[in-house]
Amino acid sequence: MSRICMIGTGYVGLVSGACLADFGHEVWCVDINAERIADLHRGVMPIYEPGLDRLVAKNVAGGRLFFTTSLAEAMGKTDVIFIAVQTPMSDGGEADLTYVLNVAREIGQLMTRPCVIVTKSTVPVGTSRKVKAAILESQKRPVAFELASNPEFLREGSSIEDFMRPDRVVGGTES
Repeated sequence: MSRICMIGTGYVGLVSGACLADFGHEVWCVDINAERIADLHRGVMPIYEPGLDRLVAKNVAGGRLFFTTSLAEAMGKTDVIFIAVQTPMSDGGEADLTYVLNVAREIGQLMTRPCVIVTKSTVPVGTSRKVKAAILESQKRPVAFELASNPEFLREGSSIEDFMRPDRVVGGTES
């Protein structure tokens, strides 16, 4: 069993976190939106995806899925950190990496022990270098970490099935 931190409870983060919990992992879903986290604690889904409410309820009841607004709390209990935050289009039409890089800096500031950090947000080629630099620049003291990329291929309306029985899984890392 892995202990996983999923940053972002939007479409990708919530579905991925609930599915990983259903595989038997302990998953801490983190979001800065306190109202969203409160809703999730009450079983109210922020998105519509068939079966997601039941999957979340099952894994919360099973003690495998947790929700918090505190990244420090979640990082203190996990070894693998997924970045699954939004990447809206910028005015120029490219992915706006503001949220991804802000999270990377926060991860760097909070790191106290080695971990694996996985970018799951939809990002352009070369983003891993920027994420790595943001983490390294914000660390209070050097802490080793591995960085990986695991892009998502979820389709709305069938994302649980896509995650549970993917037709492809893509992952990349330097090590």
